[in-house]
Amino acid sequence: MKKLLAVTACPTGIAHTYMAAESLQKAAGEMNVPIKVETRGAIGIENELSAAEIAEAHAIIIAADTDVDEARFAGKPIVRVPVAQGIKIPGKLIDQALALQASTASAAPQAGSSVGSSERSENSFYKNLMNGVSHMLPLVVAGGLLIALSFFKLNPEEGTFFANLLQIGGAAMGLMVPILAAFIAFSIGGKPALAPGLVGGMLSKDLGAGFLGGILAGFLAGYIARYLIKYIKLPKSMEGLKPLLIVPLLSVFIIGMLMIYVIGTPIKDLMDALTIWLQNIGSGNKILLGAILGGMMAIDMGGPFNKTAYTFAVGLLASGVYGPMAAVMAAGMTPPLGIWLATVLAPKKFTLEEREAGKAASILGLSFITEGAIPFGAADPLRIIPAFMIGSGLTGALSMVFDATLRAPHGGIFVLAVPNAIGQPMMYLLAIVVGTVVTALLVNLFKRNKPAIGVGSK
Repeated sequence: MKKLLAVTACPTGIAHTYMAAESLQKAAGEMNVPIKVETRGAIGIENELSAAEIAEAHAIIIAADTDVDEARFAGKPIVRVPVAQGIKIPGKLIDQALALQASTASAAPQAGSSVGSSERSENSFYKNLMNGVSHMLPLVVAGGLLIALSFFKLNPEEGTFFANLLQIGGAAMGLMVPILAAFIAFSIGGKPALAPGLVGGMLSKDLGAGFLGGILAGFLAGYIARYLIKYIKLPKSMEGLKPLLIVPLLSVFIIGMLMIYVIGTPIKDLMDALTIWLQNIGSGNKILLGAILGGMMAIDMGGPFNKTAYTFAVGLLASGVYGPMAAVMAAGMTPPLGIWLATVLAPKKFTLEEREAGKAASILGLSFITEGAIPFGAADPLRIIPAFMIGSGLTGALSMVFDATLRAPHGGIFVLAVPNAIGQPMMYLLAIVVGTVVTALLVNLFKRNKPAIGVGSK
């Protein structure tokens, strides 16, 4: 019997990673296909694949939006897809993997071809960007919350506890852009790209080019390192100098010169203009910006639109702009909270299974895990997703109008327990409540009546 392996990973490593793993395992069980799934989530690698398991496997399914070490799969046919595909079409992925031409079953991993290169190319920009974002997030969460805690005492004297908290938080936030750039570069060019990525990110921070400069520096550093490795040819006896001396020296020099003389100033001017605009934004523009960010959070719930809005808001934290982050997190909470409320208000429109899923979605919503609403959106996208988008857009707009701010990019409702993490907390809560109620009402308005099924259904 053909055995399959899979790896799932997403930028935040909280929801999509495990939902895709569960979907693949469930589909494989129904198809009677042995499968083992390695998850690469926020808490690290779980259910790690061993060399023996890889050697025995017929093919590998990689459903990931971040960089995955594929060297260990050399010689094995691979199906590469975004992590969302692992949730939506697990059975199709398994069929595709089973249909691939396997290498010699007992052979050790060896250089060979793999399928899916076109898919990898199409998703490479998003995947590389998300690889940087996923490594940056822990620093932003820790730094943002520690800075917020330090505000418990205003203007603390140097050397005091709260002054030290501020210093620690600032140090974490200061690493945000360099780490973002470094791991974008690493995703593109591997280990040789790490040094130019870090240097490019540091220069972006020092020059005031912010997260936009960091993103650009990361991509440039990655491709510079990749092409230097590919096109610099040396005698075999000197080949060892390439990764240790020549590529680091040239790549750091090139990215440094580009940042200082070409890219840094225009990106800084762009960031300054964006920051000034966001800090002085009028009510009409606030509503528009909040509505757009909110709608993007709900349209694909963890997909590229969602992550683009989220990355934009997180990146602005480095520039001291906290309003969009509040709008994005509030808007990301309302789809699962709204679907839960919809099941409570109109239980006859939902099956028993959906009502139970609604309870779980409420917890995910409170935790800012928008993906908790995916099963409902996927089951009836033309009716449910518009309801989600309207509710989230309204929430984002209200959050911006209320001047709510947020210093931490994750944590959901539980961030309220951290003093000073949220500005205008009561109005922020009101925005979430209004968005949740509107989402629920629209879901029940758009959704067709459905006779409940299942044990105990009415």
